[in-house]
Amino acid sequence: MTETFGRFEGRLEDGPLVTGAGRYTGDIRLDGEASLVLLRSPVAFGRIATLDVAAAREAPGVLAVLTANDLPPETGVFMPNLVYEAPGGGQMHIPPYRPLAEGMVRYVGDMVAAVVAETRDLAEDALELIEFDIEDLDPVVDPVTAKQDGAPLVWPDCPNNICFRVVKGDPDAVRSAIDAAPHVVRERFEITRVTAAPMEVRGCLGAWDPDAGRYTLYVGTQAAHRLGEGVAKVMNIDKDRIHVVAHDTGGSFGMKNSAYPEYPVVLAAARQTGRPVRWDPARTESLLADSHSREQIVEAALALDEDGTFLALEMTSSANLGAYLAPMTPHPMVANVGSLSGVYRTPQIAATVDGVFTNTQNMSPYRGAGRPEAIYLIERLIDLAARRLDRDPVELRRRNMIPAERMPYDTGFVFTYDSGDFPALMDETLALADWSGFEARRAEAATRGRMRGIGLAYAIEIAGGPQPSPMLEFAKIRVEADGSVSLALGCGDSGMGHRTTYATLLSERIGVAPQDIRYLASDTDLVERGIGSFGSRTTSAASTAMVRAFDVLVESARAKAADELEVSPEDVEFADGAFTIVGTDRRITLPDLARQTGEDFEGENFSATDDATFPNGCHVCEVEVDPETGQVELVRYTVIDDVGTVFNKKLVEGQLHGGIVQGAGQALMERMVYQDGSGQPLTASFQDYAMPRAGEFPMFTVATHPVPSPRNALGAKGAGEAGVVGSIPAMINAVVDALSPLGIDHIDMPVSPDRVWKAIRDARAR
Repeated sequence: MTETFGRFEGRLEDGPLVTGAGRYTGDIRLDGEASLVLLRSPVAFGRIATLDVAAAREAPGVLAVLTANDLPPETGVFMPNLVYEAPGGGQMHIPPYRPLAEGMVRYVGDMVAAVVAETRDLAEDALELIEFDIEDLDPVVDPVTAKQDGAPLVWPDCPNNICFRVVKGDPDAVRSAIDAAPHVVRERFEITRVTAAPMEVRGCLGAWDPDAGRYTLYVGTQAAHRLGEGVAKVMNIDKDRIHVVAHDTGGSFGMKNSAYPEYPVVLAAARQTGRPVRWDPARTESLLADSHSREQIVEAALALDEDGTFLALEMTSSANLGAYLAPMTPHPMVANVGSLSGVYRTPQIAATVDGVFTNTQNMSPYRGAGRPEAIYLIERLIDLAARRLDRDPVELRRRNMIPAERMPYDTGFVFTYDSGDFPALMDETLALADWSGFEARRAEAATRGRMRGIGLAYAIEIAGGPQPSPMLEFAKIRVEADGSVSLALGCGDSGMGHRTTYATLLSERIGVAPQDIRYLASDTDLVERGIGSFGSRTTSAASTAMVRAFDVLVESARAKAADELEVSPEDVEFADGAFTIVGTDRRITLPDLARQTGEDFEGENFSATDDATFPNGCHVCEVEVDPETGQVELVRYTVIDDVGTVFNKKLVEGQLHGGIVQGAGQALMERMVYQDGSGQPLTASFQDYAMPRAGEFPMFTVATHPVPSPRNALGAKGAGEAGVVGSIPAMINAVVDALSPLGIDHIDMPVSPDRVWKAIRDARAR
């Protein structure tokens, strides 16, 4: 199969987005809008001693003040979508998570009350009039500390704050293999807490239609149906009573894909006031209120024989859940732990994950949703093994890689891979990156007083899962009597280029230019069903549903086409965008058929692919470290990825670029920090939470090595998370390599200048 599928290489979305004509939640304006602001807890843990809103209700311009008691009586609680076992068996602890706190607050930012007023300024003035007092309790913010006897309990009926314990593999067999192994490499890894920090903050606009008895929620999301269903569950109403609309979404990365407490509060306020109500947070509120991700403290060990063959891998994790379980909170630290296998043949793997409550904001999936953490662990362990056992990191990987002829490959630990040629792809990447010429570049950097390092990581991730039963996706194709064509998909777009991808794929089948196809998505009234965009699933899931819907469309029109061509239906075939009489050149396209008959034709499909796929790729990063300041500079970056069939090279490259940069953010600078003792967030603005900028990166060298998947209609594997999954370990490996002449073989992320400088100073002192 060729590397690129199709002929259209542009982007249909760019015109409005780059000229300021995009339509985000903040651009939607409704008559009579009111503004909602939220009272959030300024302390991490305590009992609500006083909450008096009487003065706020009488303030100028105030339309309503809502506390937990003012929400509709049927309002329920948020429930997690996934439920695991508690330590020792039984169901995990599921605490009550209400839209507004009642009686207690459990993290800084916990929602306590909402003020609705004619303007935001008036609402904020009224908020200051609320009498609010808390009896402070001692918080706990570190997941390891939270598990210790005597630690403060976030929920009094959850012993040691352990919500769940998930065990994968056979821990006893793994420990036996480790005990008997000639070589064991152990390390403690701190995987830091980060936040998505999208360009568009997570605001919303709600309205109530008393005649229809329905709500409308305008919100940025990639999963309109899923989010709407989640809000409806909390409000205890039928999902059809909430109409969710998402136009352009300025970044999500998974963070905006499920229900949040602000949404039912805004809708309740809209119904109570009879006015559209907008919640429009500032960046500081966004950093407090948006779910965070990835924080884990991990103890890991890799056992090897004398030849460097992997024997066993063990991982035990204390994963920070935060104070509450949002719908997707238990997901990222467990669901993709199978990625620990990497692209290697490891006979025994075991993982134990404790989900731990702390007095912090809750977790949710963020670009990768557990994949970056797992790949970081295996790829760092391999580099540590190479360094400590005096092995070449490339050869150590090559010795243990799964060969192409073994595909499909059952790892023996959760996943079965579909296809790929890992050794060939790695060799291509090393050649493209000029791995063999690195020592000359290191020597040249030394003449400038810089320490240069090179890092390698091979990443693999599940896409379009779960395995072996992927989620469904919806597509509907309609050809109107005037010949116009529309495509409706149940997955949303937050910058990935869906309209370009799917309009192009459809245009090649139906014979209409991509730009002439009406594209419908992210509106639960215009698109009947859908699941959403997450987990690098959309290209495989939506394209499969679209191709199947097109087959239904063709069959629905076959008899009419035969009538127009004056033959029987069995004498008609469909190919190259038209119905044709077999063995002749007489043909009619679907749009022409609709125009000539004056009829509409449509086909729809709501189904899943055959199984999950496993995109994979090799990353090579080079850095230079200034030993006097600890500053790390990325100087070269090369990646080759196997994302299966490539539909549009520019879109794939864009996804890889964005993922690499987000990985660099976590590796080099990003970290959400809560202060021990007080539970106060110390990174509540971009003054404290560092974000990567374009000027800090070299030009990336990106290529593809497509090995189409047999598990879906078009051989796609997914590209959305590929960049971030491999970039974090590649960058940390490169920094450690730069520092290795000083005897440094590990440094935790983020490798910020102060951390690097301290590591250099301590190493020199030793």
